[in-house]
Amino acid sequence: MCTGRSRLATLHLVPSLFRRKSTATVDEPVTEVTTDETSTRPRGYTPAKGRETPKRPVAGRRPPSAVKPLSKEESKERRRQLRAEAAAEFRREGGPRDRGPERLLARNVVDSRRTVGTWFFGGALIVLIGSSAAMPPTVRLVSNLLWAALAIGVVIDSVLISRKIKKLVRERYPNTGQRMGSLYLYAIMRSITFRRMRAPAPRVNLGDPV
Repeated sequence: MCTGRSRLATLHLVPSLFRRKSTATVDEPVTEVTTDETSTRPRGYTPAKGRETPKRPVAGRRPPSAVKPLSKEESKERRRQLRAEAAAEFRREGGPRDRGPERLLARNVVDSRRTVGTWFFGGALIVLIGSSAAMPPTVRLVSNLLWAALAIGVVIDSVLISRKIKKLVRERYPNTGQRMGSLYLYAIMRSITFRRMRAPAPRVNLGDPV
């Protein structure tokens, strides 16, 4: 009897042992990450749900292009072009000493009339040649008379220009802070300059009212 009972107990124990072993050895899926994927991801990377969010291309960004250095001839041509542009701008607008409505008025007064001063430098050259010791006495006398006439004409013309500028400035700009002596000298120096060489360029024609 004891032998039979021990056999039955052994038969009941063996299946239970096999059942426990089978349930304990169920394989679970393991997700493996390859070395290539992990090496290309930046530090601090957080994986998204299901898939990685693609990066958007930045619109409007282009790699900076290298600036080609100018050659010696190109640099020289560029400097010449800049000088020409600066001279043209000065010809149109003038410099700091030409700023202000009073200065513009003085220029218009001079540019609207014929001045004796425009003949001053040409007459001075004739006088210089005619008054040399190699010339006959008559030529030297005429040259001296021409020089005196030019000098008197410039003085009279300068007085008339100054008087007109003074009248117009007092009428149009009674509260001006411009020094009248400086304004007169500015107009006189312009009156003895050839019209085509005046800067800023004349804005009125000869005979135009100011």
